[in-house]
Amino acid sequence: MSIGGADLTSKFALDVQGVNQLRLEAKQSSPEALKAAAQQFEAVFMNMLMKSMREASPQDGMFDSEQTRMYTSMLDQQLTQKLASRGIGLADVMVRQLSSTLAAQSAGEGATPAADPAVQAFPLNEPAALPVQPAAAAPARSGAAPAHVETFVQRLLPHAQAASAATGIPARFMLGQAALETGWGRTEIRGPGGENSHNLFGIKAGADWKGRTVDIVTTEYVNGRPQKQVDTFRAYDSYADSFRDYANLLRGNARYQNVIAQGQDAAGFAQGLQRAGYATDPAYASKLMGVIRLVGTA
Repeated sequence: MSIGGADLTSKFALDVQGVNQLRLEAKQSSPEALKAAAQQFEAVFMNMLMKSMREASPQDGMFDSEQTRMYTSMLDQQLTQKLASRGIGLADVMVRQLSSTLAAQSAGEGATPAADPAVQAFPLNEPAALPVQPAAAAPARSGAAPAHVETFVQRLLPHAQAASAATGIPARFMLGQAALETGWGRTEIRGPGGENSHNLFGIKAGADWKGRTVDIVTTEYVNGRPQKQVDTFRAYDSYADSFRDYANLLRGNARYQNVIAQGQDAAGFAQGLQRAGYATDPAYASKLMGVIRLVGTA
């Protein structure tokens, strides 16, 4: 990984000056700088995995101490930076996403300057938002909800209404969950080539799933603490298929019977999902109720 004529992978992992040099060069949006920023983030992610494995190992030996653990941590950071130079695939995906984003920004007239690519690299799954309708075809807005909320709701409302008819759960509740899971369409799950999985509800692919899948880095909460891990998710051909599969999941899985039973109440719906283990985020229910209220303004 060479930036400004210097090989960053051969430097000390905690060399702040070297990282600052990477950040300054990345602002120029050159392909080499984007690749270097992505590789540096890949090293950070690998170090997190290494740290998790260290924490899971016994650390009460006769030679263990605060000093040995500090030096072990420094060694792990240096090792993961070296390993990241070979790559595990994350850097390549990030470079493709960042390159397409910067190309789109530079192609538009009067586009605002691109943000620092070294900072943009940190969201692992930051695809483009749902396509925006042309101004002539956009539905009339009441003005009560932000534009991105109304666009999201209007585009997916027919699919949500179909799922509502199948489950009895109000369409706006499901639209709220889809918005929460995808960041209003801005963080949809995408494949390594940028292809859309159309997975609006973060449904993972278990052993019984026979369709297409996508592997991404996600955040799960273990004992209340967020941890990064790679999970396999279902992929669909359309948003309609995503809502249909979501409705089938709620109806066909016994663990979600209370969600169906309490589905007419936003609090019952959100808390029922959390109690059933739909998500590991301890604040999932409260977040979902907040998004549902915002959907209701559209």
